[in-house]
Amino acid sequence: MKLSEHTLRAFIHELASDSPAPGGGSVAALAAALGAALTAMVARLTVGKEKYRSAWEAMENVRAESDALQERLLELMEEDTEAFNAFMAAMKLPKETDEEKAARAEAMQKATRGAIDVPLRTLRCCVSVVALAEKTCAQGNSNAITDAGSAAVLARAAAAAAAYNVRINLGSLKDASFAAQTDAETASLLEEVERRATAVENAVLKALR
Repeated sequence: MKLSEHTLRAFIHELASDSPAPGGGSVAALAAALGAALTAMVARLTVGKEKYRSAWEAMENVRAESDALQERLLELMEEDTEAFNAFMAAMKLPKETDEEKAARAEAMQKATRGAIDVPLRTLRCCVSVVALAEKTCAQGNSNAITDAGSAAVLARAAAAAAAYNVRINLGSLKDASFAAQTDAETASLLEEVERRATAVENAVLKALR
């Protein structure tokens, strides 16, 4: 059964078990999906309200993008667990002969790339989520501004968790150039998420005063 098809209680119990997957990477994708769901909600609470007519088109675009992001992130939640399982399968390959050792090493490098790629794509999605949170915070229904703020908070947490999962695997790569490039991209994406999330947080706090 897919993780997304579990009941919430069953998913949490599975997460809390002694099985290493699902783990932080899947949770990062789920948290970002929840953030996207919140921006979609704020957009829907804005469209149709006469007071916000000038923002209807922008919020329709936010709604459509948010809905698509939710689905993408739920897929990444599944893919993160699959990537971990692929790495574990590579580790269990035989290593008695030189040929087996070489094949195992190659499989592990390929699996490590996968274990990096999935959370990196999650991190990129986090930038999109927090950007949508900015839009809903600025143009959306003011009665739901704390929901836009919550979306930004979730995106920030998801980004940090996704980055952990990228970086823990970078040290195992033999391709130093790719590792350096990926680490630089990770840092840049985190910086953008933090900047945008802080802007949303400040706007929300100002509105609450």
